[in-house]
Amino acid sequence: MQKLMHEEFMQRSKKTVRMPVVMRRLRDPDVNPCLSESDASIRCMNENNYNRERCSVYFLKYKNCRRFWHSVMIQRRRNGVNPPMPTAAERDEILGAMGKMPY
Repeated sequence: MQKLMHEEFMQRSKKTVRMPVVMRRLRDPDVNPCLSESDASIRCMNENNYNRERCSVYFLKYKNCRRFWHSVMIQRRRNGVNPPMPTAAERDEILGAMGKMPY
């Protein structure tokens, strides 16, 4: 009985940790088109003891990804397309039509 009460108390006392709104937005694949490139560069940094020289390829891929999707967003704004940044499904379709990764 006491063990059951203790478990119930622990369940109620656990605080839920919520991600800040900005972080949730950056982790949303519909908002951040370069999420996989970002994760790869962070993973590289963690694996290589934060030696930036060893991860330069990942940084370059991330930079090229941001540049590409930024140009797409600017073009969509000029054409009056909403939302300016394509959703994750639309981005997959765009990349599929290109046949290869542009970055």
